[in-house]
Amino acid sequence: MNSKALEAAVKVFPGGVNSPVRAFKSVGGNPIFISRAAGSRVFDIEGRDYIDYVGSWGPMILGHADSDVVEAVCHTAADGLSFGAPTEGETVLASLIREAFPVIERMRFVSSGTEATMSAVRLARGFTGRPLIIKCDGAYHGHADSLLVNAGSGVATLAIPGCPGIPEDIARNTLVVPFNDAAAVEACFKKHPGQIAGLIIEPVCGNMGVVNPAAGYLEKLQKLCADNGSLLIFDEVMTGFRGCFGGVSNLSGVKPDLTCLGKVVGGGMPLAVYGGRAEIMGRIAPEGPVYQAGTLSGNPVAVAAGIATLRKIKADNGFYQRLLARSEKLDKGLAAAATEAGIKVTGNRFGSMLTMFFAAEPVTDYDSAKKSDTQLFARWFREMLAEGIYLAPSQFEAAFVSIAHTEADIDRTLAAARSVFKKLR
Repeated sequence: MNSKALEAAVKVFPGGVNSPVRAFKSVGGNPIFISRAAGSRVFDIEGRDYIDYVGSWGPMILGHADSDVVEAVCHTAADGLSFGAPTEGETVLASLIREAFPVIERMRFVSSGTEATMSAVRLARGFTGRPLIIKCDGAYHGHADSLLVNAGSGVATLAIPGCPGIPEDIARNTLVVPFNDAAAVEACFKKHPGQIAGLIIEPVCGNMGVVNPAAGYLEKLQKLCADNGSLLIFDEVMTGFRGCFGGVSNLSGVKPDLTCLGKVVGGGMPLAVYGGRAEIMGRIAPEGPVYQAGTLSGNPVAVAAGIATLRKIKADNGFYQRLLARSEKLDKGLAAAATEAGIKVTGNRFGSMLTMFFAAEPVTDYDSAKKSDTQLFARWFREMLAEGIYLAPSQFEAAFVSIAHTEADIDRTLAAARSVFKKLR
């Protein structure tokens, strides 16, 4: 049935999918078509169930079809799906977000992470009056033209060297530096004095696989931006709420000028956020001249899902203790299983998101991530899928643990991993 579904899908969608990495092109085989999900499980159209570590690529931190979120969505939907007008729910959700992220004094809701980062970059340029943006090699901040230069995630997965359709005049306004290399950022500022609007960065990378910042790195970036009159933009679309009730800015103490959020704040519905210092956000229309709009921004059903999700996390005092303990158990267990089988891997984790790189050396940037054995990863992925474990079909993505993952789920996953690693020897 999955094969037949794919045959029908390729007639109407490029590659049969609506987002490239779903096509399984880098891992081989055909994608599974999901019919439903509950808790830590997804079910394909043939009725097989899988322990899910994709989690809709991050937002399902409560697990699938959480009863409180579903109830909130259904209750709100009964009163109308979209108004294109303000609702009180928007302010309720914004207050929860601001409580979790004190650096976000004011914000604007949008419908996707791409919209959030694209809008934040436009705002940085409009606020500073400067044209240039710095980003990191291998970092994916959505598919906006100025941010798709040297991108990771699906672009890295499919080994696309460049993206046709992006004019050189746009691409040259994006400066690319290695992650964890503050000296390269400093060199950009020296080479382009007074021209750099801002630096956009995942403070913990998720879109080249999980890569943590070196000690002092984020602090150096904050100082460089401040000293040069440029804005520091944290893309926490993936990392937001994954390590604490907040983000990397809370844990590190580094305060970005603008922050982008997505995934968890929508509770599985299309919703994202960009925001930051009130002075900067005051430049957004209608208060200021930087235009950004969206008919579905702050959609009431998506807002209801976000409120229910954040309230549930906030109300559970032991939420992160349990979530991070299970994530750590999975991370360490996978590394131990690989070592036992004599297979060299490097595990990186932030909070409840992790990546196991099939690489012998530490992974600290995109260059070291690219040294991973992607063919071995593809074999690993297929064998784990056959064992009923659903992972992201890319070496350069993260696995996400939800609060719905039980100790038994983690144990079953590690048992499958030990079996698969023995086959890979």
